[in-house]
Amino acid sequence: MKIFPAIDLFGGKAVRLYKGNYDEMTVYSDNPVEVALDFQRAGAEYMHLVDLEGARSGETPNIETIGKIVRATDMFVEVGGGIRTIEVVRRYFEVGVKRVILGTAAVTDRAFLTAALSEFGEGVAVGVDIRDGRVAIKGWTERSELDAFDFCRELEALGVKTIICTDISRDGAMQGANRELYRRLSGELRMSIIASGGVSSLEDVTSLRDMGLYGAIIGKAYYTGAVALDRAIRVAK
Repeated sequence: MKIFPAIDLFGGKAVRLYKGNYDEMTVYSDNPVEVALDFQRAGAEYMHLVDLEGARSGETPNIETIGKIVRATDMFVEVGGGIRTIEVVRRYFEVGVKRVILGTAAVTDRAFLTAALSEFGEGVAVGVDIRDGRVAIKGWTERSELDAFDFCRELEALGVKTIICTDISRDGAMQGANRELYRRLSGELRMSIIASGGVSSLEDVTSLRDMGLYGAIIGKAYYTGAVALDRAIRVAK
């Protein structure tokens, strides 16, 4: 299993939200590039970036910072947050990102999702953000009426190879990963599944690894020191 340490970007800074609430934001670093280099020094080969401003606006306000991170490291970088047009997808690939994550647009604009898959194939993943069993959109500020599992099965049928599945109720809460959710997902789907939200212990990492998940994202647990990144990477392997 691959470990994806995460940097959430807002105003060019590395921040974390509590359960997706923009009013409960903690700034962890004014220098995201240095945070990324710390990841690499700990042995990370993969990194998960989210443009929190882009998630709300559909723009790319942190793309300059993302480009600096890509150029400064040798990691595989995936990016999500407000990617709603082919032009934005291309812009991210042009700065060296290896995979883009579609969220709101995958729900609201299937024509765009299909076009992105056609042009970029496995370079396109979909973020499935779940609140109370439904798919949340627009930076988690709205809940759609889509059943999360029905949506995942539809994505698989469309040819999506990778999903990043987040239980919003666990995100930033340090309550542990929703293991039952990921167990069910891994049992029902043949896509590569990346667990996100609440991964806060080596026990979580071990459990997700043993389910055969493709990856796990570690965010707040890294920043608070609850999980040592180098140990998590060794356990995941």
